Amino acid sequence: MSSIKFKIICLFMLMLSGCGIFKPFVDRRRNPGVSDLNLLYSGPSRENAPAICYNPLFSSAEELQKIADEECIKNETGIRAEFVQKTYMDGRLLLPNHAYYQCVNE
Repeated sequence: MSSIKFKIICLFMLMLSGCGIFKPFVDRRRNPGVSDLNLLYSGPSRENAPAICYNPLFSSAEELQKIADEECIKNETGIRAEFVQKTYMDGRLLLPNHAYYQCVNE
């Protein structure tokens, strides 16, 4: 395959995916076929401590805070999320960073 065809295919795939590939998300993966709730989820996120994958070029701190707050309220582990730390280049290719939060009831 020539390099020009490869570039056209890559550009087409990026156009199809749109901006959704850069949308931050809670990094909470499920282990399929596991019935024990303690082993059901893997990944850095926990019910009382959400971890959010994001790209700093496309996500603001306010957007990450909103996602973390919603996760705490959804899991009924707190009324808001408090920022703990950020890690860099330890996630996916297009969303390489993590923001860690802790749910609090204050």
